[in-house]
Amino acid sequence: MSNTRLNSIIRAFESGKPAFAAFSKLDKQTAIEMSDAPYDGIVFEMEHNPYDVAALGDAMQYMLNRKEIAESGSVSPRVTPIARIPANGVEMNQAFAKQVLDRGAYGVVWPHVATVEQAYNAVASCRYARPKSAPLYEPKGVRGDGPATAARYWGLSMADYYRKADVWPLAPEGEILVGLMCESTQAIQNLDDILSNVPGIGFILIGEGDLSQELGFPRQYEHPEVVDAMRQIVETCHKHNVVVGNPHVTAKNHKRLIEEGYRFLMSAPMRSYGVVGMAREMAGY
Repeated sequence: MSNTRLNSIIRAFESGKPAFAAFSKLDKQTAIEMSDAPYDGIVFEMEHNPYDVAALGDAMQYMLNRKEIAESGSVSPRVTPIARIPANGVEMNQAFAKQVLDRGAYGVVWPHVATVEQAYNAVASCRYARPKSAPLYEPKGVRGDGPATAARYWGLSMADYYRKADVWPLAPEGEILVGLMCESTQAIQNLDDILSNVPGIGFILIGEGDLSQELGFPRQYEHPEVVDAMRQIVETCHKHNVVVGNPHVTAKNHKRLIEEGYRFLMSAPMRSYGVVGMAREMAGY
């Protein structure tokens, strides 16, 4: 693990520990409060909340803590900001990823990814183009070149930003996380093919809300059919050594989720700090 790692979520994964995160609103006060929260990262929610790139840029600036910067010498926020974009995988939309990355986000969460083609597009959208002869060419990068704001936010020169602005774990020095949401029976059926054929996926995040809707048991997360579908996702991710995440971590289920091998654990923001503390203690932090 590099001592210069900027992305705290990746730092946790590389250390063999689970990473803790929460969804966050796009407002300044929430960003300030989240900057000191006991999380490795936050996911700015832009799927079901308004997609507002200017507000995202403002919120990420408020994630920076000047005292911590002065003490650590690192200008990257301690709690790493990534963004969930509104476009479903089937829309094959690259513009949303480009815009949040150009603002300086350290990763993108893609909702409703269900096929190899959609997963390939998600990873490619988060990568710059490179010569075909270059190592790690696939998935072929399609991110447009406009790095000035992101490089400034990361505190890097353009050259260093280009080196680090690639997807982990495909690129070992990469600081960008591509998270794909698995939230349909089609996605479960195709997950083995997705993880076999698309390198550069940082984590799979189960969307049990939509999954439970399709199975006929809306938000009944403990229903046997929902639990079994989630088990299939976890087993497939473990088969391919890909991090799997759960967005509904509570005081009641955090022990079970860690034991089942979830490594990206999302709790409700602010009011669930105690849950994060208990889960960290159990995970050996």
